[in-house]
Amino acid sequence: MPRDTSTMRLTELNRECLLHLFSFLDKNSRRSLSLTCQRLREVFLDPCLWNLLHFSSPCELRKDNFVLGASLRYLTVCWYSSRVLQVCNIEDWLKSSFQKDICSRHERLVSAFLARVCHMCPNLLTLTLSGCAHITDQDVISVLQRCKKLRRLHIENCVRITDGCLRGVAAHADSLEEVKVDFCRNITQAGLQRCQETRPALRLSAERSAHMIPDSQPEEKAHLRRTLQKVLQFS
Repeated sequence: MPRDTSTMRLTELNRECLLHLFSFLDKNSRRSLSLTCQRLREVFLDPCLWNLLHFSSPCELRKDNFVLGASLRYLTVCWYSSRVLQVCNIEDWLKSSFQKDICSRHERLVSAFLARVCHMCPNLLTLTLSGCAHITDQDVISVLQRCKKLRRLHIENCVRITDGCLRGVAAHADSLEEVKVDFCRNITQAGLQRCQETRPALRLSAERSAHMIPDSQPEEKAHLRRTLQKVLQFS
């Protein structure tokens, strides 16, 4: 007699079915289920399950509820905590000791994670970084150098991203089709123009970035103030 499938145990399903079931769960649920037995743990660790990763806070990068591997195609790291984001967006030389202490707890989180992506995810197609205030031009350039298949790069509200990132795009991003650098105050119009001239086929956009006030060191501000005073004095 054929077996009554209504009483079939979860672990008796074949691997393809289990992978399909896991695909409907979020990262935490997948991990919790994987702790119940070795068979489900093996399914959890299957790289094929992890072609898309979305993190709503860099702090989630500390968890062990996901797997990085060659199957990863789409990666998003966003920071939605407005309170912490405001602190991180302050120029380093203007931060108080308390604010620096807050930043020190997570400053290298995203950078270290992107370094892992460089080594483990060569087939990445899309990368979105939003509100990651501590990432640098070099963090992004490293991804461009190692993830040669990257087609879309979206960087939003990342204050340490400068025209150096755009130079990296021009130099290393042979497969890139689209780049967005939105609300990045240290991106300039000149940098955007140079990048577009170097990569004319690239869809390049920058909402507000080139029209925001860039960071400047205190001594630079003092120099500009003295220059303005001289202009006013002799005008």
